[in-house]
Amino acid sequence: MDIVHLGHSCFKIKGKKATLVTDPFDPTMVGLKLPKTEADVVTVSHQHNDHNYTSGISGDFVVVSGPGEYEIKGIKITGIPLFHDDKEGLERGKNTIYRMEIDNISLVHLGDLGHKLNDAIIEQLNGVDILMIPVGGFFTIDLPSAAQIITSLEPLIIIPMHYLTEKMNKESFGKIAEVSAFLKEIGKDNINPTPKLSISKDKIGTEPTVVVLEQ
Repeated sequence: MDIVHLGHSCFKIKGKKATLVTDPFDPTMVGLKLPKTEADVVTVSHQHNDHNYTSGISGDFVVVSGPGEYEIKGIKITGIPLFHDDKEGLERGKNTIYRMEIDNISLVHLGDLGHKLNDAIIEQLNGVDILMIPVGGFFTIDLPSAAQIITSLEPLIIIPMHYLTEKMNKESFGKIAEVSAFLKEIGKDNINPTPKLSISKDKIGTEPTVVVLEQ
C-alpha cells in the first residue's frame, strides 16, 4: 500500500486492487494545488468545500459520503456518524469518520472530528493500524484531545492532517496550527516529512510511529 498526502485532509491510498482518495478539497478555497488524481473510491467526511470537492478527482469512482457499511473493489469501509464540533453538530454540523480495510491493513480517517470519542466508538475502532487525525485545532479537536484519542486507540502509525502550511489560504485557515505544535505536544518534534508511506501488513511495527507526509 502507498499513501500520499495530497494536502489538507486529502490522501491518496493505493492498494493492490483499488485506489481510494479521502476528502478532496477545492483549491480556490484552501490555497493548495490538488494534484491530478484518479480514484476508484472517494470518501467525503462532510459537506464543506475543503472536504467534498469530488469534481477535482478523475476516473470512474464511487463516492462514499455518509454512515454505513460498504464494500467496493475489495475495499471494506465503515462510516460512523459523529460531529464537527462538541455541541452535537449545532455549530458546524455532522462529520463521518471512516474505518477502511485495504490489503489487510485497517485505516481510520477522522475527517473534521470536533469532539472526543466515547467508549463505544473506541471499541468500534479497536485494532486500527493507521490513524489519520486532524491536529490543527480551532475547527477540529484540540491538541490534548488529539493526544487522548491516540492514546485510546493505540494505532501503530499516526498520520497528522488538517494543519496550517505555508501555501494555504491564511484568510480561511490562519487560525489553525502548524503540524509542529502537534509534534511538540506528543514529544516527537524531530520528525522530518517524507513524500510517501509505503507499507504492508507484515512491515507494520509493534511500537507507535508518527509519519508526517509532505503535501
